Amino acid sequence: MTVPFDQLVAWRRDLHAHPELAFAEHRTTALVRDHLRSLGLDPVTLPRGTGLWCDVGPPTPHCLALRADLDALPLTEATGLPFASTVDGVCHACGHDGHTAMLMGAAAELAENPPPQRVRLIFQPAEETTPGGALDVVAAGALDGATKIFALHCAPQLEVGRLATRAGPITSSSATVTVHLSSTGGHSARPYLTGDLIHAAAVLVTGLASVLDRRIDARSATVLTWGRISAGHVGNAIPESGELVGTLRSASHTTWRELEPLVRRTVGELLAPYDVGHELIFAQGVPPVVNDPDCAADLLAAIETVVGLDNLAEAQQSSGGEDFAWYLEEVPGAMARLGVWDGVGPRCDLHRPEFTLDERALVHGMRTFVALARQG
Repeated sequence: MTVPFDQLVAWRRDLHAHPELAFAEHRTTALVRDHLRSLGLDPVTLPRGTGLWCDVGPPTPHCLALRADLDALPLTEATGLPFASTVDGVCHACGHDGHTAMLMGAAAELAENPPPQRVRLIFQPAEETTPGGALDVVAAGALDGATKIFALHCAPQLEVGRLATRAGPITSSSATVTVHLSSTGGHSARPYLTGDLIHAAAVLVTGLASVLDRRIDARSATVLTWGRISAGHVGNAIPESGELVGTLRSASHTTWRELEPLVRRTVGELLAPYDVGHELIFAQGVPPVVNDPDCAADLLAAIETVVGLDNLAEAQQSSGGEDFAWYLEEVPGAMARLGVWDGVGPRCDLHRPEFTLDERALVHGMRTFVALARQG
C-alpha cells in the first residue's frame, strides 16, 4: 500500500476536528484540492466554491467515477475523542470525514500506479441537504463522460472488515410533507360553531397513513412518519392555526414519482368535512438509490479482492435517503456499505452525537475504491 495507514488516519482526524456544513466546506475543499495538486492532478472546484472533482489515469473517452461527500451535520459532538469537533454545534456524525479520507488515499494510489482507464474522483458538497449537492455536481458537468459511478457509506451496523451491497434498491426516497392548517378558532365547548383544528389534525395524522397503506403496493416499502405537530396554547380554546411536518419514504422509484398527487388529493378529502383550511407543501427529496445489477456485480468483485466474500454481509434496503441517487438518474452505478463498528463497544447509529468509526475501516474503503478503478 502506497498510502500509510497513519496518513489515512491523519486526514480523517483533521477533517473530523474541523467539520463544515453543507456548501460551507471551504477548508475541507482546500485540503482536498491541495492534496490532489500535490499528486500532479488538476482538480476543478465546483461553481459555488465548495466541492471539487478531478481525473486520474489515461485520457480514455469514457471514465469510471468514484464519489465521496464532504459536509458535516448541525449536531454537537459527544464522543469525547481527543480529535473531536472544534466547531460548536457541528460534527461529522455520518462518517463523511472517513469517506473523504478514503478517496484521498485512493487518489494517491491511482496517481502513483495509474488505472487502465480514466477515473473521475468526485468530492461532493452538501449531501446532508435536500435535494442534495449531487445535483450541483451533475449541473456543473462533473459527470460528463462517466459510464459508471460508485460510492461507499459508513455502516455502524457492520463490523469493521465487512462490506455489504446488493442489486436493486439499497436506500429509500425521501420527501418532506408539511401541512399548514387554519380555522376560525373558538371556544372548546362549541366545536360545532368552528373548525375543530386539532381534531382535524388528528384525523390527518392517522388517516393519510391509512390511505397510503391501502392505495400503494406494500412491496414498495412506502412509509409516512410524522415528526412534528404544533397547534394551540390552552386546553379550552380551539386554535386558529397549526402545522404538521412529516417524511414520506419509498424503496420504489415509480412510487417516488407518483406519490405527490395522491397525497394532495387525500389531504384535501380528509380535511374537507371539518371546515379546516390547509396549505400543503410537498418537498420532493431524493429518489431511492437503486443499484444497477452490473455495477453491483463490479462492487462484489472489488469487495472480494479486498476482504473476501466470506466478509460480504447481506445488504438490507434502508429507509434512509442518500443523494447519490441523483447520479444514478444519469448513469448506472452502485453503493456499498462499509463496516465501521469495532466489534466491542455499542453500535451507535449514524446522525447521533456519539457516532464514531473504527479507523481500520479506512483501509478497506480505500482499497475497494482502488479495486473498482483497476477493473477496467
